[in-house]
Amino acid sequence: MSAVTSVPEGKPFATRSGVRKLVAAAVAAPSVHNTQPWRFCRVNDATMDLYADLERLLAVTDPLGRGLGISCGAALFNLRLAIRMTEHNPQVLPLPDPGDRPDLLATVHARPGGPPDADERLLYDMIPHRRTNRFPFDGRPLPRDVVVDLVAAAHDEGATLALVKGRTAQRVLDLVAMADSTLADDESYRAELARWTRPGTCSDGVPKDAFGPRPRHRELPMRDFGLSDARRTYDVPGETADFEADPQLAALFTRGDGPRDWLRAGQALQRVLLTATAHGVAASMFSQPLDLRPPQHRGDRAEPFGHVQMLMRFGYGPLVPRVPRRPVFEVLDRCGARHA
Repeated sequence: MSAVTSVPEGKPFATRSGVRKLVAAAVAAPSVHNTQPWRFCRVNDATMDLYADLERLLAVTDPLGRGLGISCGAALFNLRLAIRMTEHNPQVLPLPDPGDRPDLLATVHARPGGPPDADERLLYDMIPHRRTNRFPFDGRPLPRDVVVDLVAAAHDEGATLALVKGRTAQRVLDLVAMADSTLADDESYRAELARWTRPGTCSDGVPKDAFGPRPRHRELPMRDFGLSDARRTYDVPGETADFEADPQLAALFTRGDGPRDWLRAGQALQRVLLTATAHGVAASMFSQPLDLRPPQHRGDRAEPFGHVQMLMRFGYGPLVPRVPRRPVFEVLDRCGARHA
């Protein structure tokens, strides 16, 4: 694994190569169905704007943009880490213009700072190694110190990560299975899913080699990205497999449930995932029950931790390939055009 090289000279966005390096780190973040719903604008040598790419909003699955906001929050966390590698401190202003530009999710100013610490360097080094792993895990429990680090990672971003065990875990899995079945029966959902699951190598969407097998005994409700017919058509390997009997689940909470909270949840999610990667821990995510949550209940308080923003599964699994990313030039805009 190569060491990170700090670049303290000058300002982070002063050169094209600097911009490309920082944005390349940002876009390595996970996103719902690998939609990569973000765009970046260089404002000046020390300022970058993060926009939501509303053309990539999942209108059926994510009509309010909760998943989009979480995805962009994950990219924002990577951008913050990348800025720290230049010995600058990222100052984030979330939703700076909600009235006129609701798609402007954050403005990031880079202020001169000290060298990154060892933890920041480690998390930055993990960015290209993080994967969403939809394959079976071997069932080994996470050591206590790893769990403590994952919980602390969420806390550092103002969120709460809570382990889900026993009967509660089974209820969660039942809810995921029911939600997945309900969504699969929705023709508009199937059409939207088909748009973002690709038989070949593309720069976005979920490719076939990332689908993962279906649990042989339905013990774990993994999302069937390709659906049965698609799997036969695309000849996806390992159609069924034995998954762990007692999956290790966790829920990520934020106190509120609006656009700012979704950005916060995404940053917490990415810090948790990079921390897991540093420990050699694999992760996958469930959002099906959250996709079905009625909009009228979005503001309800879910005690004691707030609102669930993501359900996660942790464990030790096989190495999986990197999911393709859009080229940096495709997600960079001219800010003049944005503000016109």
